[in-house]
Amino acid sequence: MSRRFFLASVPVFLAGCTTTGKVVQAVAPGPSPYYLAMYGPLPDERFPIPATDISKVEERFLRQQVDYHRSEPAGTIVIDTANRFLYLVQENGKALRYGIGVGKDGLAFEGAAKIGRKAEWPRWTPTRSMIERDPERYGHLADGMEPGLTNPLGARALYLYKDGRDTLFRIHGTTEPWSIGLAVSSGCIRLFNQDIIDLYGRVPVGANVVVLQDEPLMYPQKQLPKWVARQINPQPQPQPQPPAPDELGPVQEVSAPRSGGFFRRPTVGI
Repeated sequence: MSRRFFLASVPVFLAGCTTTGKVVQAVAPGPSPYYLAMYGPLPDERFPIPATDISKVEERFLRQQVDYHRSEPAGTIVIDTANRFLYLVQENGKALRYGIGVGKDGLAFEGAAKIGRKAEWPRWTPTRSMIERDPERYGHLADGMEPGLTNPLGARALYLYKDGRDTLFRIHGTTEPWSIGLAVSSGCIRLFNQDIIDLYGRVPVGANVVVLQDEPLMYPQKQLPKWVARQINPQPQPQPQPPAPDELGPVQEVSAPRSGGFFRRPTVGI
């Protein structure tokens, strides 16, 4: 490059950097097209399922094939409740891994079982203990809740049996994708609707299931979102203080303080 050409070109180079006066900022990459397609809409379902927003989901909780080092035979479902993973064991030391949310009932069972029943778009009925514990919330559902996008069991359910009896342990979809990776207030094992549909199509009735509790942690625990924590365990609201006696007029009355605000609990019913 000649000196004359270089000097003539310098203003052009500088103009290319400074014409807008804006600082170019790096944009954080979003989910890959592969995962966006995996969790995209399912319009052909009985109840068409919209795309799941995975923009804030850690990649470890998205469906993927991984190395598997335990000894269960191919076709076995292995649930690691501590690390929030469900594995479908494959051949040659591989497994399909799904992210899960674990409810209180999901922490109450450990050991081996079998899939005794499968259901597409299942009905959901709260347990007797749930109705007794919170009749206002669950009493009107004593006869069951119709299937659909708001049903807590989601698009599919796998029912676990042991020695021919229903364990009341379920693997199912969820209406609350934010709960994947978390231990929530109640329920069993929940997956993204796209994932439970995928798993449902891969396993037959009679498939073996192994539920593991208290496995060593592989990753830091996902934290419960603050907005969920506030709604599940609302903090007492400060009450307004009545005026001091010398601030009251001779006939002024002090009205009773109003109660604190009402908190809507998430529908973590199953």
